[in-house]
Amino acid sequence: MKIEQDGAALRIEFDRPDRLNAVTTAMLVRAGDAVEEALADASVRVVVLTGAGRAFCAGADLAGSDIEADPDTGTIDAANRLTRLFRDIPKPVVAAVNGPAVGVGCSFALAADLCVARESAYFLLAFAAVGLMPDGGSTALVPAAIGRARAARMAMLAERVPAPQALEWGMISHVVPDTDFDAEVARLTQQLAEGPTASFAQTKRALAASSLAQLDGAFELERTGQSSLFATKDFAEGLAAFRAKRRPEFRGE
Repeated sequence: MKIEQDGAALRIEFDRPDRLNAVTTAMLVRAGDAVEEALADASVRVVVLTGAGRAFCAGADLAGSDIEADPDTGTIDAANRLTRLFRDIPKPVVAAVNGPAVGVGCSFALAADLCVARESAYFLLAFAAVGLMPDGGSTALVPAAIGRARAARMAMLAERVPAPQALEWGMISHVVPDTDFDAEVARLTQQLAEGPTASFAQTKRALAASSLAQLDGAFELERTGQSSLFATKDFAEGLAAFRAKRRPEFRGE
């Protein structure tokens, strides 16, 4: 993780480009701690979340040990905490989606107040490919943005949604050409940093109340559902297939 303050902006960067910024529990805890610290720091007026290299975030690190060691109370709880903090912090949060936003990475992108994506980026809920269900609050965040039918399509068919289509669907706020991405993120960050912070705080509170009232309930349902799925043979097969880079053979067990 790279966490640094640049003027009034706190920049949080997933920094595992060799793993397409797949996140571990430790990474998520550190990011959550940084956001919590920003709550009480008046010098921070905007939070920016992005990724290093060619990806925003490839989701949880299925190649690591977190999933097997303590899946229900480790990575899931750390991810939920970060999503909740993005919703609750009374300061604008910008997701600068520089590449694929997959799994819980998609959740983080949609939990931001504004999501700016490169034209070449895409969004993907890939959980079904390994026998799991969406988490990180995405069962509330995605339908709140694009409706139940499209959310079910993303969750059950694990289809990529290119950034221009995500914009058309109302999932994200901005799409910019790849060559203009850094400049547009900088411009938007500066505009928010110079804006009326009290106004932003009350706006966030009202928008969350009207559109994300189900988020906390979704966290609990996802946690319970995901924990049960971790114990299935389908997940064991999905994980083995993912690591072997082959097609899984699910048997509904």
